[in-house]
Amino acid sequence: MIYLKSFYLPSLDEEELDNPTPHAYPYGIFPYKDLQQIRFRPVTIFYGGNGSGKSTLLNLIAEKLKLPRNTLFNTNSKFDGYVDKFCSFVTETDEDGLHMDIPLGSKIITSEDIFDSILTVRDENQKIDKRKIQQEKEYLEARYGHVRFGSLDDYEDLKKQNAARRQTMTYFVTDRAGKNIDQFSNGETALAYFDRTFESGRLYLLDEPENSLSPKFQLQLAQLITQCAHYLGCQFIIASHSPFILSLEDAQVYDLDSVPARVKEWHQLENMKIYYDLFHSFQHDFQQNDKE
Repeated sequence: MIYLKSFYLPSLDEEELDNPTPHAYPYGIFPYKDLQQIRFRPVTIFYGGNGSGKSTLLNLIAEKLKLPRNTLFNTNSKFDGYVDKFCSFVTETDEDGLHMDIPLGSKIITSEDIFDSILTVRDENQKIDKRKIQQEKEYLEARYGHVRFGSLDDYEDLKKQNAARRQTMTYFVTDRAGKNIDQFSNGETALAYFDRTFESGRLYLLDEPENSLSPKFQLQLAQLITQCAHYLGCQFIIASHSPFILSLEDAQVYDLDSVPARVKEWHQLENMKIYYDLFHSFQHDFQQNDKE
């Protein structure tokens, strides 16, 4: 599914016209790459090294579309002015020829969102562990202590003592302190975050989603993206340098390292060629492993 059809960036002349600060961020990045129009597919990927502008481009799109995000984006007046004055977009048309709205629930997901999710689980489990220590102490006091029922003020203590004498410590503590959230590896937690976040019929912008993911989990994320795009009507725009994501079937890849920036096949990208040359040079070793 395609919701965002194309996105437009200014030319160098447009950027510099009546502009006293033509080199302020994010000016002067994309005109030199001759990148003024971007056409999208169900999966579109921005590829490039650090400083290539792939994350900047993703943020320009997110801000122009007013997509929600979980973590704070440190924007400024120059960036906001650039988005308002120079950036524009066109959405796909429906069967009646009317331009679609960007679906509600669409969002940008950054690496910070994933790390925050991992830290949130850890923090919550630490809070639960502290409550458990306190509840264990209260269990022992209630089970083996004495409660004198002299007034209604003693009623809660009496209830607690009865519960402690009927229940095991584990049940008593868990019932009051809560159960720890299942905590997996960072990669498993990150993958689970994407799995529960993606919903049908949405546009998702993903900024280097492979961060914190091992190759095994990058492959699983690539499979999840493919399933959501093919069967759930999702559209993805991704900034990435992961070969597992870049090689997604039917994905359109913009090489932002090249000048001019242009669409390439994933196996034509410089880093992918380097990976290929490395593994090809050790082809004999891999073949030996297969025989063992």
